[in-house]
Amino acid sequence: MTGGGTTSGNSRTSRKIVLWRHGQTSWNLERRFQGSTDIELTEAGVAQARRAARLLASLKPDAIIASDLMRAAATAAELAAVTGLAVTHDEALRETYAGEWQGLTHDEILDKYGDQYAAWKRGEAVRRGGGELETEVADRAAPVVLEHADRLPPGGTLVVVSHGGTIRTTIGRLLGLDSYYWEGLGGLSNCCWSVLGEGARGWRLMEHNAGTLPEPVLGDDD
Repeated sequence: MTGGGTTSGNSRTSRKIVLWRHGQTSWNLERRFQGSTDIELTEAGVAQARRAARLLASLKPDAIIASDLMRAAATAAELAAVTGLAVTHDEALRETYAGEWQGLTHDEILDKYGDQYAAWKRGEAVRRGGGELETEVADRAAPVVLEHADRLPPGGTLVVVSHGGTIRTTIGRLLGLDSYYWEGLGGLSNCCWSVLGEGARGWRLMEHNAGTLPEPVLGDDD
């Protein structure tokens, strides 16, 4: 599958998509799989969002879209407060629904679903906890991102506030990578972001896990 976005002939509009992961939650600290569970930010998570919002505002974004889950919505609200932009919320940007995995710690998942976890890490198509496939997450999230990106003016910037797993699958889809290789993109730390830029052959990755000095990636798929 080829990368998304629309260009006319050989013209390059140089639009950008910034995919921003939400701030820290208590479940991130506990390495507890959140998935589509609606968990709010910690005080530290709010502070992360405020700091990152000041940095992202310097990019002069034209639009902000966000998952409607509290942790993403509250993160997006900090950028809205700085820029004066309204936030469009869309449930298609929620994190992967992971069924019985949700609420479990990493160690509990390994204990109860070790074979399933190992198969997923090998790159097999796995419904973790009976939930969504990673390709299904991309199927719902990537079109929403592209729809809003296509509304940008030449040189415009869209900020997408979402979740680690959803961001990774969306990047993979927009870059045209086979789903087996999406894991190779690596995780995002809380309140860090990746930047896609529009080129002659579609979207390309310009920055990944930007915004801070290296920090542990806590609860990637949440």
